[in-house]
Amino acid sequence: MRALKALLGLLVLFGGLFVGADRLAVNFAEDEVAEKVQSSRGLDERPAVEINGFPFLTQVVGKELESVDATMNGLTVQVGGRDVDVTEVEVHLSDVRLENNFSSAVADRATGSARISYRDLTEAGAKGASLAYAGAERAAKNQVRLDVNLTLVELTLHSSLKVENGDTVALHAEDLPDLPVAEDMVRAQIDRKLEITGLPRGLKLERAEVDEKGVVLHLSGSNVDLAG
Repeated sequence: MRALKALLGLLVLFGGLFVGADRLAVNFAEDEVAEKVQSSRGLDERPAVEINGFPFLTQVVGKELESVDATMNGLTVQVGGRDVDVTEVEVHLSDVRLENNFSSAVADRATGSARISYRDLTEAGAKGASLAYAGAERAAKNQVRLDVNLTLVELTLHSSLKVENGDTVALHAEDLPDLPVAEDMVRAQIDRKLEITGLPRGLKLERAEVDEKGVVLHLSGSNVDLAG
């Protein structure tokens, strides 16, 4: 009985040591990934990185992590050719392959979201117009308010917003009023297709939805590299 108790005690001790070592290794790896992403993406703040799954050390030996979660702010992308900082970036990566002697990590699959403010969208692509929240009823239809200043005409319209081709946010004004100019001339100024580039390699736009703070972009992709 004493021998059994001693054996159980040793197992508990070594189990605790293994868990502790595993946790230290995870924390070190999370810091390394965060530092690499911050450096490669030019972020002012270090992103938060969480490596999931246990034990971590056996995942490293197999050179594949079950999943990784990352959140960051101030990621610079290009919207309509203009630099814009997206915020509240959250990415969930699955089946992450460790490559090039552990210097890079590429996820088989990833999903996530990011936010662009109305102000940044306005500056990026709305000539003579400003975008704003249009209220809950319009938001449910994925529409934003569009305040337009045309020659001799000021209008308040509502534009529908959708994703096209995995890389473009399209704005289309609904129900134009009767105007003393051709509709296509008006639409040439207020309808926009804003291409978004500079997201981490492998991520594409799935859909977009509006709320009080701006536009939330929902993302997905394969072979995703946050540092790429």
